[in-house]
Amino acid sequence: MHEGGWHSLNINCGGSGVTINGTTYDEDTVANGPSSYYLSSTNWALSSTGYFLDDDSSTDHFTWSADSSTLSMANRQLYTTARLSPISLTYYGFCLLNGNYTVNLHFAEIMFTNGPTYKSLGRRIFDVYIQGIRVLQDFNIAKEAGGAAKAVIKNFTAAVTTNNLEIRFFWAGKGTTGIPVRAIYGPLVSAISVDPDLKGLDLQTGKFSLRQIKDATNNFDRANKIGEGGFGPVFKGQLSDGTAIAVKQLSAKSKQGNREFLNEIGMISALQHPHLVKLYGCCIEGNQLLLVYEYMENNNVGRALFGAKESQLKLNWPTRHRICVGIAKGLAYLHEESRLKIVHRDIKAANVLLDKNLFPKISDFGLAKLNEDDSTHISTRIAGTYGYMAPEYAMRGHLTNKADVYSFGILVLEMVSGRCNTTYCSKGECFYILDWALLLKEKGSLLDLVDPRLESDFNKEDVMITINVALLCCNVSAALRPAMSSVVSMLEGRAPVEVLVLDSCDSSDEISEMRKHFESIYSSETIGESSQRQAMSIEGGCTSPTSFQDHCPINPHSDYWENRN
Repeated sequence: MHEGGWHSLNINCGGSGVTINGTTYDEDTVANGPSSYYLSSTNWALSSTGYFLDDDSSTDHFTWSADSSTLSMANRQLYTTARLSPISLTYYGFCLLNGNYTVNLHFAEIMFTNGPTYKSLGRRIFDVYIQGIRVLQDFNIAKEAGGAAKAVIKNFTAAVTTNNLEIRFFWAGKGTTGIPVRAIYGPLVSAISVDPDLKGLDLQTGKFSLRQIKDATNNFDRANKIGEGGFGPVFKGQLSDGTAIAVKQLSAKSKQGNREFLNEIGMISALQHPHLVKLYGCCIEGNQLLLVYEYMENNNVGRALFGAKESQLKLNWPTRHRICVGIAKGLAYLHEESRLKIVHRDIKAANVLLDKNLFPKISDFGLAKLNEDDSTHISTRIAGTYGYMAPEYAMRGHLTNKADVYSFGILVLEMVSGRCNTTYCSKGECFYILDWALLLKEKGSLLDLVDPRLESDFNKEDVMITINVALLCCNVSAALRPAMSSVVSMLEGRAPVEVLVLDSCDSSDEISEMRKHFESIYSSETIGESSQRQAMSIEGGCTSPTSFQDHCPINPHSDYWENRN
């Protein structure tokens, strides 16, 4: 995000991008020169100054790699590489929210060794400055860590007041220059991570006290609980002025939740559209992290369509069509019209809320990503909900706004049929709504997809257009999916529906492999846990919006993801 919208900084200095404990560290492998400046594709830059004079190498090396087998510390991926500088190395963080941050500097001496050899005699001594203030003087990594090839992390508090952060490593002429080989052993750093102090951040949104929220929700009374999401429980409340609110609650102990909390505030506070849920503000107090939204009387599309029977709503065809168009308009705004181009990453029935007039609004921006360059994809940690995830994203981590288009197509098929996109039989077999729709298209009987609850009370031409648009959106090839603005035009009858082009069997095989993986997860998760999870059946669709369908565990650290091609 821009104009003070970022809230963290993570860099694997001198190394490739890596994800550790859910935190993604950016790649930092650029080959510097003696006086160079590099601007990353996210929110940081670096500058390096100086030559490695009179050393034994014909070329200067500004990064260094160690044999990972010689390292035994935790998270050794961060310490296998490092960035070097002969004199001065500075990292800059840009567009940060103003407030207090914890700066974590990761070091490991990987150029020297331990033991009674000349390679252990080197001494690297340098100073560290944060925001122009010297925080370490005559710092010796090996001495501080208790030897070479050992990790040491130094933590500091830094105040960001102008949306910028500066971290400088400076060689002040101390240490060895001829041992173990001729060189200047200037500063070396393995990784940098900068985490926000939530209470001290200027979140650029409304602030509520915990007392206000407790009064509004009757101290989080269970009777006021209206949902449970990946973020945490959601409560209905009423402010002292009579305004109805929805409060999303998160434990401050969850680091990943903290990131989603800040991401959601940063994203949605910068966006305003009739089909996006409105954020009133937040509360950060004690161990409570709370987001305060407008209250949506009819909960979400998932509950309305295939929730518990008492929660379901009678949605006629014009209402369903209007909901589809509304979601499409909200996505078109995110992808094409907003100042910030955003990929939502988790479009699904449970994340589309309905107000008292069944007007749809997209919610839950905790996983949303900026997509500033429309011509390229983002390579990112896999996150989202199985059944709605586009194959190229689920299999390879390639994220573009076309992943949202795919999710929208699946959601529209659910709207037409009134059924979950993936349902499970007792024998472990799976039913996929997309497969069913494609089979019906081949047979020329697409209208068999329509929810029996609609009986014959619908416009057949409108329904056929809607289903065909959904199938276009679900094309295996991301390049062949339409833009959301085109989807809106087709759904509203202002443009003809494009011809569906089916991609090669190779891509279909990719979908099959993805499904096999998630089916195996489902099988292992449900063995011995039938009392804890409500299974889905073909006859009844999803039994509740909090079934496995909404919370299928997408584990980015599983062997499957690590070994995928």
